[in-house]
Amino acid sequence: MRRMGVPNLSHRLELQTPERAPDGCGGHITTWTTVGTVWAEIHAGRGRERIRAALTFSTVPCRIIVRAAPVGSLARPRPEQRFRVGNQAFRIMSVADSDVSSRYLTCMAEEEAVS
Repeated sequence: MRRMGVPNLSHRLELQTPERAPDGCGGHITTWTTVGTVWAEIHAGRGRERIRAALTFSTVPCRIIVRAAPVGSLARPRPEQRFRVGNQAFRIMSVADSDVSSRYLTCMAEEEAVS
């Protein structure tokens, strides 16, 4: 872990968790439930495009820093969750302590399209 200064937590994000429900046809639909809000610092990486089945998908990796919460706490982000602000959503890929004092968490995420 690297030493860091105090992050600029200037973005208010909703922390959302997925909820699965039957779709009536043997499958399921996923809806998102807001479980809290966090203040964050967001660093966007380089975007990339992929072509799959004649469709173009673009993703932007992001490093999102938030205040720490204990493991097991509902306030601690988890990889199956996402952050959302307006029409932007960031799918959480991993969560780790940001600093040696464990005051902040670094969430590696990918920005995704929101419908």
